[in-house]
Amino acid sequence: MQLDLKDAAKKLRAAKKIIVTAHVIPDGDAVGSSLALYRMLRTLKKDVRVFIDDTIKTTLSTLPDFDRIERPTDGEKLDADLLVILDTQPDRIGGMRQAAEGIPILNIDHHVTNSGEGVDIYLAPEAAATCEIIYELSKILRVKLDKETATCLYTGIVTDTGFFNYANTRPSTLRAAAKLIEAGVEPHKISEQMEKKSLADVQGEIDALQTMKIFFEGKAAGLFIDEELSKRIESTEGFIDLIRIIDGVEVAFLLHCKAENYCRVSMRSKTVDVSKIAHKLGGGGHIRAAGCSINAPFDEAKMIITHAIGEALNDQAQPSES
Repeated sequence: MQLDLKDAAKKLRAAKKIIVTAHVIPDGDAVGSSLALYRMLRTLKKDVRVFIDDTIKTTLSTLPDFDRIERPTDGEKLDADLLVILDTQPDRIGGMRQAAEGIPILNIDHHVTNSGEGVDIYLAPEAAATCEIIYELSKILRVKLDKETATCLYTGIVTDTGFFNYANTRPSTLRAAAKLIEAGVEPHKISEQMEKKSLADVQGEIDALQTMKIFFEGKAAGLFIDEELSKRIESTEGFIDLIRIIDGVEVAFLLHCKAENYCRVSMRSKTVDVSKIAHKLGGGGHIRAAGCSINAPFDEAKMIITHAIGEALNDQAQPSES
């Protein structure tokens, strides 16, 4: 059922024991919103735990209460009054689906592809980040944001806006960021932490760029991390931005072989609605940033995603009927 933010706040106030979770392959918005809400609910004297069923990149490890994040164990059954799923739909939380089975769900998200089917959901696709929603929620809950909670929220906002460079940056996004800075956030320290790269990461970028291919008369560019190259690369974070900036490229994408017959796709766009491409392939995301999984061998997955992007570019080029 679709809720407004006041209804979501009422559910949080009514629950005594709450579990907060977010999507697998967690980014700054998923982790930042989870930790910020955890801290807010603790202020309200709630019994709260945070679970994310995946490894989390080290650049986020300096966030306040990072060590509070747990990972469910096989066969574990959790007990709570409410399961809060942030920054995703319920089918992208990994082993938490089974571990928290039967617990009432409150879903808070900003991804336009989230159908909200079967759960209570507050969906704000106009929000730049789930952290922007949690910032608004803090006002309804009347929780004063300290520096630590504000740092979590600011990290999520800058992650999903590309440090305010992406098209999803709105006036309200910048106003929220300003308020978080007033609460004590130090933007330069967050940017320095988020931009850190190891020597191995830089070498990985060099290796990935060697795989770049250009398609559809320069309108699409792709990076292809096969199984062999994947063994040498610790993280693909930021790789797609290396080709997104190429003049004339409307869609940039990264195909990453995660296992035999299983590949992950990330897409960024300047003009095309890549959320539609991802949705057709069982994924989701935003109009300008989306992703999906393809259960197929690497070469077949490469054909599937390039074909889907080609169709989207062709549809965009077709004149609409008057």
